Amino acid sequence: MYDIVIIGAGPAGLTAAVYARRANKTVLILDKAGFGGQITFSPKVENYPGFESVSGSELADKMTEQVLSQGAEVEIENALEIKDNGATKVVVTEDGNEYECKSVIIAAGAQHRHLGIDNEERFIGDGISFCAVCDGAFYANKTVALIGGGNSALQEAILLSETSKKVYVIQNLDFLTGEQRLQEILAKRGNVEVILGTVVKAINDTPTFSGITLLKTADGTETELNLDGMFVAIGLVPENEPFKNVADLDQNGYIDADEKCLTKTAGVFVAGDCRQKTVRQVTTATADGAVAAINACRYIDSL
Repeated sequence: MYDIVIIGAGPAGLTAAVYARRANKTVLILDKAGFGGQITFSPKVENYPGFESVSGSELADKMTEQVLSQGAEVEIENALEIKDNGATKVVVTEDGNEYECKSVIIAAGAQHRHLGIDNEERFIGDGISFCAVCDGAFYANKTVALIGGGNSALQEAILLSETSKKVYVIQNLDFLTGEQRLQEILAKRGNVEVILGTVVKAINDTPTFSGITLLKTADGTETELNLDGMFVAIGLVPENEPFKNVADLDQNGYIDADEKCLTKTAGVFVAGDCRQKTVRQVTTATADGAVAAINACRYIDSL
């Protein structure tokens, strides 16, 4: 039996493992894809304390090395269910394994919603990004497109407009859905052009990212748009459905938890992008990981 099973090996899960191991708790980390989570898609991180500049993959590697050096165990498995047996929990994986523990920290993260078109996966991290805060500086004095029209998209576009030469905001609807205040700010930016009722039909099949083909939904008109980069802000998709028996989910599928990162189930905690919150950054993920681990350790010590 483990003291703590952590579901997810992104910054939140890895930080939780560090704190748990420093408290001499036995730890197993489960992740279906590997280490690092969404941060590995960022070619350069310049807003993480202690690093003036570091690639997302390098930062993830350093976190992973620290966790492994402290003795946490890792299995590349997909968690399908958490069974609540009172003082103990059982995490069931897709491989058919069952891991018994005293506490669980869910740090499953959230996936950026993709456009689902050819060449998209190929250029993620090398022309296509999901975070203007993380990667906007790479496109200073360059031409970029922001796909989306909600609050998050407009906030990203405003940020990009401060450094980029030209910003296209492309929305599939005939109107922007973000707050009027944000729309008014964008309207005053001379380097921002809003294109409505339009979807991205294709990404140029070139050696490096060079642009996209747009499709006007009303009449089927296609246009080519040359770009240096593209930011996609059409929402996040949490992967919390397997855990709804032990954690309440909000209308968007995020886990509802208190300031101790505790779910509705004693001994089950949540950390990182998969929980209900307003800011999703690597620093807030690591903060959640620390809080969840400290409280999980206190819970175990109280048994």
